[in-house]
Amino acid sequence: MEHRNPFDDPQQDCLVLRNPQQQYSLWPAFSALPAGWFAVYGPQPQPDCLNWLEQNWGNIRPVTQDTNRSDNV
Repeated sequence: MEHRNPFDDPQQDCLVLRNPQQQYSLWPAFSALPAGWFAVYGPQPQPDCLNWLEQNWGNIRPVTQDTNRSDNV
């Protein structure tokens, strides 16, 4: 089955990206990285990237909005 959206394909190789506010994003490995983001994991199949996010991203608030963060990720 052809997937038009890369996020619909669990076999799609992805990256986990992080920005300066320590927010994370799942990103297709074939796409150019957006400005201000860099890869911290991957390329790996989507389920592996989602697992990495679940294990490593404990606080979804941006650093600039939460000066009391203790996760230091």
